[in-house]
Amino acid sequence: MIHGIGVDLTELGRIEAAQARNPDFAKKVLTDAELAVYQQFSGQRATEYLAGRFSVKEAYAKAYGTGIGKVALHAVETLDDPAGKPVVTKHPYAGRALVSISHTASLVMTEVILEEAAQ
Repeated sequence: MIHGIGVDLTELGRIEAAQARNPDFAKKVLTDAELAVYQQFSGQRATEYLAGRFSVKEAYAKAYGTGIGKVALHAVETLDDPAGKPVVTKHPYAGRALVSISHTASLVMTEVILEEAAQ
């Protein structure tokens, strides 16, 4: 059974500007494992990755029902599986978290679905 659904749209330019203003922005947003992946990228791909993970955390907080102020950014981690599919690997909800990330040239859109744990 679905516990919650969250959707987020994030402008890549806003995240790129935040990282330019504050070089520690990525460290604030990303877990250590996410940061290690991010540091392998440069240019547009780095911006897409950072914006995508930020957007997942926003969508997750909406699905969780609390908003981003109540879910710590480092409490939610999304890494790619060997096929490149994003997978939520760490999060505070007891059930399953499903995620989708999609980019255009200027936006990233994410959706998170939280499912109740099987009983």
